[in-house]
Amino acid sequence: MYTLNCKGKLLVIDKPVVMGIINITPDSFYEGSRKQSIKDIVEVAAAMLADGAAILDIGGQSTRPGSERLHTEQEKQRVLPAIEAIIAAYPDAIISIDTYNAAVAEEAVQAGAAIVNDISSGDMDEAMLPTVANLKVPYICMHMQGTPDNMQQHPQYTDVTAQVLDYLAQKADACKRAGINDIIIDPGFGFGKTIEHNFTLLRQLSAFKILNCPVLAGLSRKSTVYKTLGTTAENALNGTTVLNTITLMNGADILRVHDVKAAVEVITLFKKYDV
Repeated sequence: MYTLNCKGKLLVIDKPVVMGIINITPDSFYEGSRKQSIKDIVEVAAAMLADGAAILDIGGQSTRPGSERLHTEQEKQRVLPAIEAIIAAYPDAIISIDTYNAAVAEEAVQAGAAIVNDISSGDMDEAMLPTVANLKVPYICMHMQGTPDNMQQHPQYTDVTAQVLDYLAQKADACKRAGINDIIIDPGFGFGKTIEHNFTLLRQLSAFKILNCPVLAGLSRKSTVYKTLGTTAENALNGTTVLNTITLMNGADILRVHDVKAAVEVITLFKKYDV
């Protein structure tokens, strides 16, 4: 069991929980996740919370392969009004801000976010770890080889699980030394990894439990699912459900997904099985 202090709201992970993805972007890889108007954002947040999401993950910067980096002010203009509107409507909601920019993270937490989700684990902004420590919120460390604009060009590893685990162990230690108390780790499925790398990580996901941190798995509708099935992101829900089930069997604590209801059902059935 893990207990995360999310700005005074306690998130108890005594069974797997779901993080719902809300992308405030025009170019995220899955078109169904893109939301623009505040009305649409609050409506999708309401639906996700009703379906059982424990966390809402708000992002204004696309991190799909080949994506370009936004100006800080543009990213703020996308995410801050959305966070404020969701918190105004649902004050008990736990929101994570999906950003690798420390300045965005800081203002997002001031606006009501309570977790920082950083795909670069501080590598893209050296101010991130001290900023999160000062904010006193949980931090999601993710592994990524390269950066979003080049990560899928030629990902190479000698032993993908060992290398990702070593990286995350070092990052978790750096977080602790910086003063971050609550750390979540994410092996970064699809971020600088081939389909074969992703399936190896999936197969060996239980290895990450050695870090004694909640493990987040984000496979929702990704190319590992739809390319393996010869379909599209729009038709990858069933495949996502299958891989989410495997992540739970191998120790995942948080499922980051576009489709909250389906993921909550996976957890309900898995817990019935895993008695």
